[in-house]
Amino acid sequence: MGLGCGSSHPKPFPGDILEFPRNKYFSHFGIYYGERDGVPYVAHLTCRDSETKLLLFGRALKSEVKLDPVEVVGQRYKVRNMLDEIHPPRDFYTVVKPAIDDMMGKDITFDILFHNSEHQATLFRYGLKKSTQVRVGVNHLSFYSSPAEETKTTGELTFCFAPLR
Repeated sequence: MGLGCGSSHPKPFPGDILEFPRNKYFSHFGIYYGERDGVPYVAHLTCRDSETKLLLFGRALKSEVKLDPVEVVGQRYKVRNMLDEIHPPRDFYTVVKPAIDDMMGKDITFDILFHNSEHQATLFRYGLKKSTQVRVGVNHLSFYSSPAEETKTTGELTFCFAPLR
């Protein structure tokens, strides 16, 4: 399989955000890490073991940043550096790669609304957590009493419920 299926350029560059579509509303995200022995790798936030894949209220306590071959994470993906026009990407070799290497193997609490794989990818690339899919997807989840509202001034999401802590 060649790199770049559905991407904006034929081969991603280290530090690019890769989006792996999962269903109609959500995708999985990671940072293209580069090649090792000719195999392309992606750094991504994932659950550690099978017991934690059943998320309770959208949370998993045993998550970590992991380095996997791109095709293990997904056969279809696209490069999605969605914030480049408003936030300059950080340098991969001096900032992003050391941050990824430092985070690998550490416990991270996954939270579908506040710390998902897209949040982690944008945190690595831009130094801030953003998730565009939460804005789209939260209105389609049935267990919320009212949809999320986006404030006009900041673009932040306002929820009508208290987040789990």
